[in-house]
Amino acid sequence: MPAFDTHRPPEQELIDDCVHCGFCLDTCPTYVLWGAEADSPRGRIVLMNDGLNTDQPLSAEMVTHFDRCLGCMACVTACPSGVRYDRLIERVRPQVERHHERTPAERALRTLLYSTLPHPKRLRALVPLMAAGRRLGAERLPARLSALLEVAPRPPAGPAARLGVPEVTAAVGPRRGRVGLLLGCVQRVFYPHVHRATVHVLAAEGFEVIAPRAPDCCGALEFHGGEEPSAIRRARETVAAFAQAGGAAGLDHVVVNAAGCGSAMKAYGELLGTPEAQAFSERVRDVSELLGAIEPRAPRGPVPLRVAYHDACHLAHAQGVRRSPRRLLRAIPGLELLEVQTEPDVCCGSAGIYNLVAPEAAAQLGARKARHLVETGAQAIAAGNPGCAAQLDLHLSELGCPLPIHHPVELIWRSIAAAATIG
Repeated sequence: MPAFDTHRPPEQELIDDCVHCGFCLDTCPTYVLWGAEADSPRGRIVLMNDGLNTDQPLSAEMVTHFDRCLGCMACVTACPSGVRYDRLIERVRPQVERHHERTPAERALRTLLYSTLPHPKRLRALVPLMAAGRRLGAERLPARLSALLEVAPRPPAGPAARLGVPEVTAAVGPRRGRVGLLLGCVQRVFYPHVHRATVHVLAAEGFEVIAPRAPDCCGALEFHGGEEPSAIRRARETVAAFAQAGGAAGLDHVVVNAAGCGSAMKAYGELLGTPEAQAFSERVRDVSELLGAIEPRAPRGPVPLRVAYHDACHLAHAQGVRRSPRRLLRAIPGLELLEVQTEPDVCCGSAGIYNLVAPEAAAQLGARKARHLVETGAQAIAAGNPGCAAQLDLHLSELGCPLPIHHPVELIWRSIAAAATIG
């Protein structure tokens, strides 16, 4: 059997766009770590071409190199030829899951992750067990379980853990738009304060915010991991949920505050191949993208803080949103925005479930990123993705520099609240 079947294989014309120039190498996390050609974007493209044009099956070696890819898409930004590596790897991953027999341990781990992470109710039920596991101590737990607990974010404690957001929040002052907000899975359970800040800021800037309880998950984890049937089902559920939430009046935009989710939702048109899905994708906006496109209405007060901005890969590279969060942060009085100078475009190692299925490589990347962030002299980190926040929190703590990590929208809300207090 050839490596790829005829259902959505990697496209030959996209493969042919690669001229093997090597501009991608310095931004590819696995090439930076190991310097191996097969673990670079252009090396993986060669393997894709072999899979399409030879009779060789999908070998274990090919799968190893495809699996090692974080899907960070930094190569897409770096490529002068405009190679759509993002689309290529997103088509390869389902082929791997269909045609490669994973080991029992690999299957068990992936089953565990996909049966918990995209399910908010299950995640909440696991929180006490996770806390008990941490109290028990890593040395008394199986190695893989210990690694999972180490990377998992710490949920908020006390009353804050139970505070959600209203399903409908009215705009402050004249309404300038009506938007839906994805609550999702990991963000909803572990970072509810990000949702609250998002709703407060959008309302203060004149948006009515609709926050439907469905869907549980947008499918980003499965989409980026190659679990295509589940990703398609969740994409359809997400499109239907926001169509229902918007009612006859509809929604101007669907707002996301998690970079991986926004990236996946903007790809629904290609994944589902329907006009409805394409129209939905075109309405999706990261919260910083939407706020950066409007004239601020709410006054900003001082937030005296030195903040290093961390580019979440699925925001900067997959969505191309880089300037808006920086511009919004620089507009906050008293806030000094700092840039990472060393390997700024190299992934932190979170990458969906990558730091759970490839913990050794992810840990090396996380430690590098933590050092580079500390080198900026920042007092805090701004990051627009929950996976990045958890990864950076772990490795900054291990480095002995446990800096606070904020979503940019939290700092914007702090500034708006400060102005209201002063006024």
